[in-house]
Amino acid sequence: MSTEELKLDHQICFPVYAASRLIIRQYQPYLDELNITYPQYLVLLVLWEEEGISINRITERLVLNTNTVTPLLKRMEKQGLIKRKKSKEDQRKVLIYLTQEGKDMEEQAVHIPRSLTEGLSSGDELNINELIDMKEKLEQLIEFLQEKESKD
Repeated sequence: MSTEELKLDHQICFPVYAASRLIIRQYQPYLDELNITYPQYLVLLVLWEEEGISINRITERLVLNTNTVTPLLKRMEKQGLIKRKKSKEDQRKVLIYLTQEGKDMEEQAVHIPRSLTEGLSSGDELNINELIDMKEKLEQLIEFLQEKESKD
């Protein structure tokens, strides 16, 4: 094996990592207006789609570990965005619900995806179709990696 393979420019993961960090920076001004972090925004996106769900369901949707999501949910509860309730069917299971403030935030955030996409696709470098194609390819990669991980 050659040390050439260890060069940063030859790593598959680095461009994905760098792009992710740079895209999240683009979100930051919008999230600052809402006084939330990017991981909190992701949790809210899940709950705006599907409320009253388990922590495990949130971790599945966000491809995160429970030990990452649990402290995040505790902070969001302190902020008044969510509430945790024990399931009536299974007292061991905790379900996550939006508070009224969390629900109201959806209306404040509705412009974020379009604003971000327009900002990323402006100019000659990327167009909207290229962004959509890139997103679809990344989703395929995520699905492949999740399937591979579940088999290992």
